[in-house]
Amino acid sequence: MLKLTGYSDRIYARPGQTIEFKVNCDGPKTYQADIVRLICGDTNPDGPGFKETLVRTDVSKRYKGRKQVIHAGSRVIIPDSEVFDRLDSFTVQAMIWPTTPDKGEQGLIVRGSPRARAGFGLMIDANGAIALRLADGKCMETVSTGRKLLERHWYFVGATFDAKTRRLSVFQEPLEIFPGVRDGGSARRTVKVRGPGAVRAPLVMAAMPTRIAGDQVFATGHYNGKLDSPRLADRVLDAAEMEALKTGLPASLETAVLAAWDFSLGIGTEQISDISPNRLDGNTLHMPVRGMTGWNWDGETMDWKSDPGQWSAMHFHDDDVYDAAWETDFLLTVPARMKSGLYAARLRAGSHEEYIPFAVSPAPGKEKKIAFLLPTASYMAYANHHVGCTGATELQNGCLAVYSPQDVHLHQYREYGLSPYDTHSDGSGVCYTSRLRPVLNMRPKYQSVLGGFKGSTLWQFNADTHLVDWLEAMKFGYDVITDEELHDRGLEALKPYRTVLTGSHPEYWSPEMWEGLDAWKRRGGRFMYMGGNGFYWKVAFSAETPGIMEIRRCETGIRAWPAEPGEFFNSQDGGYGGLWLRNAHPPQTVGGTGFSAQGFDLSSYYVRKPDSFRPKVSFIFKGVGKNERIGDFGLIGGGAAGLELDRAAPELGTPPNTYVLATSVDHTDVYMLVPEEFLETAPGLGGQECPQVRADMVFFETLNNGAVFSTSSISWCGSLAHNNYRNNVSRITKNVLKRFLDPKPF
Repeated sequence: MLKLTGYSDRIYARPGQTIEFKVNCDGPKTYQADIVRLICGDTNPDGPGFKETLVRTDVSKRYKGRKQVIHAGSRVIIPDSEVFDRLDSFTVQAMIWPTTPDKGEQGLIVRGSPRARAGFGLMIDANGAIALRLADGKCMETVSTGRKLLERHWYFVGATFDAKTRRLSVFQEPLEIFPGVRDGGSARRTVKVRGPGAVRAPLVMAAMPTRIAGDQVFATGHYNGKLDSPRLADRVLDAAEMEALKTGLPASLETAVLAAWDFSLGIGTEQISDISPNRLDGNTLHMPVRGMTGWNWDGETMDWKSDPGQWSAMHFHDDDVYDAAWETDFLLTVPARMKSGLYAARLRAGSHEEYIPFAVSPAPGKEKKIAFLLPTASYMAYANHHVGCTGATELQNGCLAVYSPQDVHLHQYREYGLSPYDTHSDGSGVCYTSRLRPVLNMRPKYQSVLGGFKGSTLWQFNADTHLVDWLEAMKFGYDVITDEELHDRGLEALKPYRTVLTGSHPEYWSPEMWEGLDAWKRRGGRFMYMGGNGFYWKVAFSAETPGIMEIRRCETGIRAWPAEPGEFFNSQDGGYGGLWLRNAHPPQTVGGTGFSAQGFDLSSYYVRKPDSFRPKVSFIFKGVGKNERIGDFGLIGGGAAGLELDRAAPELGTPPNTYVLATSVDHTDVYMLVPEEFLETAPGLGGQECPQVRADMVFFETLNNGAVFSTSSISWCGSLAHNNYRNNVSRITKNVLKRFLDPKPF
């Protein structure tokens, strides 16, 4: 178990701005915190070695340790109201689509005080049936239908209670009946009970409250599944009235209905709206998924914006995490003297160590000519992924998986949250990811189960420190700009720079990021795409909720899970999700190349193509021999062409003025063509036979004396430091960067 974990409220800041750090110190009484500048996070002794520089700030001191925990599980919280005092008699109802009805007690609509043992709760009981639990302050009674619900089927569920007769009726009605199947059918039970006691408490949906502290509601019994159209009335409604309430609030019921919550309102926010005159509005906690098809979706319309009433469901999960909500332990106000770069708060307590990375952007007017575009959206996409905890990774890599301490910790403590490469405990795909929690694989020194089995097994953040190290070794002055800042500021974030370099794997892009980069390129910016599988998935950020990102894995592509029909449009921005390729923006239109193949055993090398000998591009290969193998060495898989590869494809948008300079060869059959590149399975899709399994190094000019150079391989940056930076990968990269800084036309 890791004894030190932490996170910050910001991923980037400029001088004068403040970053808050939140720390869990579980065991040690104190810990030392310092700010360090990160140069190289790779501990492999065959490489440049781990490099960091201590930065003197007010942060440097010892802090008292304390344990901070994450309370996972999404829910809805409706604040207490005097309106609830009318609930002597009541009707409670909802439409549900349970995904794990047999996992134990799960709250649906609960208003109660655990301490007072009073109130009521509509729930799924321990046997997977709908039940109503009542407590009067002295005793507690649970009345169940006794019939187990089926997974992933819609039900109309609810209960009524008559205070005069003390008659309680609880029911479940499936929208579809399967003859001969006992489980999942209609069921109703009517009994006499004591009735609920008076209580002052918020109303909670999708969980069972255990403790209420101020405005915080702690819970257990989290519901997995969709919840739609929850309703609450202050008398017993008949069958016709309850049926009418499913789709709205008839005028004839406005006086009886205390609340009619409509989840189709406020999609993309944390707000919950009540359409009754009482306006018992509330909020979500831990971001249940919105923009989800409801019980009345007819399959004719696919975009929730065209008819939101058919997307009036939310999908809740017991392992949803948005904001860990830890208290702040220390702050850093970025000093004016702190130059732009990659930094971290380094925490140490005995043998225990933790890093919390962040970027410092330059102060306005202090920008250099080079920007390293840190792909933080892609870091969020892989944040805390559990890929290493499945046997599929070993099959994919062609080797045994070696787990890091971070992987083991994430496997043991699921409350640290998942990545969009995981599935929830109910098997549904994870489409929201957050940075407001410890992201344990976004760390220097971290070794990934991805990244091949030869050399350093680095992926994403730590792999990108190879490029930072090279820029430092070559003494290039540069700034670090996160792609989250590009999303926030658009063109303004890149406008000062002549040249922008990407990281090794800039895979995830929002429309705002895409438009900002495109506008900069059109102004004559010179772009160096230093990785592979870039500009692939379209994502959305929230305009209201900081630190969260959304991905809908629809149609095609290498997917960890498929989005359900009718759920291809993002809740956060309403845009169609999936691949940029399917959104009329193939990656080839950005860097000239696009994702073609992946494999995680060995990396290979490039050979020069005829275009590389043309006078226009001679500057790229200055000092490189005609027959040299380019990058037949490196820390990532043993070569510069590996892990994920991009190819030129004129039919997909590679500009006609593109020079294909070099192409990788001799990939193993672990490398396979990506699924969007073929229509049906057939032999010959592996690296030894398929000509599309390759990385193409390309160059082309753009408007206003701009240009693009693409390496098209994730492992390229892992070859930069070979032989003390004296190698053809380093030389080519340096040749291009120096020429791109020269304003002279090509």
